[in-house]
Amino acid sequence: TWEQDPETFLIIIKGTGGKAFCAGGDVRVIADAGKVGDKLTKDFFREEYILNNAIGTCKKPYVALIDGITMGGGVGVSVHGHFRVATEKTLFAMPETAIGLFPDVGGGYFLPRLSGKIGYYLALTGFRLKGRDVLKAGIATHFVDSEKLPALEKDLIALKSPSTENIADLLNSYHMKSKVDQEKEFVLDEHMEKINSLFSANSMEEIVKKLKQDGSPFAIKQLETISKMSPTSLKITLRQLREGASMSLQDVLTMEYRLSQACMRGHDFYEGVRAVLIDKDQSPRWKPAALEEVSDEFVDDCFKPLGNNDLKL
Repeated sequence: TWEQDPETFLIIIKGTGGKAFCAGGDVRVIADAGKVGDKLTKDFFREEYILNNAIGTCKKPYVALIDGITMGGGVGVSVHGHFRVATEKTLFAMPETAIGLFPDVGGGYFLPRLSGKIGYYLALTGFRLKGRDVLKAGIATHFVDSEKLPALEKDLIALKSPSTENIADLLNSYHMKSKVDQEKEFVLDEHMEKINSLFSANSMEEIVKKLKQDGSPFAIKQLETISKMSPTSLKITLRQLREGASMSLQDVLTMEYRLSQACMRGHDFYEGVRAVLIDKDQSPRWKPAALEEVSDEFVDDCFKPLGNNDLKL
């Protein structure tokens, strides 16, 4: 509607309430629906991915002010737009492998396109990036002090028939003035060489083997993190990113819709939501419990077309 409206020149999206931009979709509600066979498990992902695609293909300039927590679904409603403005309060993560899901909402498109293997690392470990690091990783396009956002918003709205260029110029001028953490080096800088070599393996088993062989404190920490994640999710995610690296956003979202429905049919998503969000015991019992037990056939199955139920964009 906004795209076709001659009165709309610019779309700005921001969070309410100060703490988060958007911390993600309500997976608890989806898990409850899945347990009773409610069609929300189909409709929620379908509508979400259609929205992600609408943002990714939007002709009007789209500015996301990602001030605060930006995770999962919050990444989906920001990262595909033209501009993403991070602040010192931004906290980015795609923590889905910890709840038996995968970094969806087009994660298979934008994550493998980040420099080196950063996207694979973020996707598999759920590592959190803060503040200026969100810009340095290539997720945000600009960095502005949080307290300057109201002024920025006012200036954006005051632009007369703004073009993408006008908006970029204005964002750049705010970006240049921000000095917060300017001197700090990128949090992953010292580990980039390791991330690029360790996470370039073709299989999860190989990544784990490489991490064990490396044996550095960094590698051991990653092993610890990965060992807590759903083995099924890890395998699905690695393949999702490897395939998504050369696909269009539309094809990625179609693929991810198939994966979402595979997760809704499975065990780990419900168990992950239970362990992290309901009982909060943080001890999910994954099935299968080991990477070796997740067969290639099972993973292949998750990627199969759904016929008439496929996502149509």
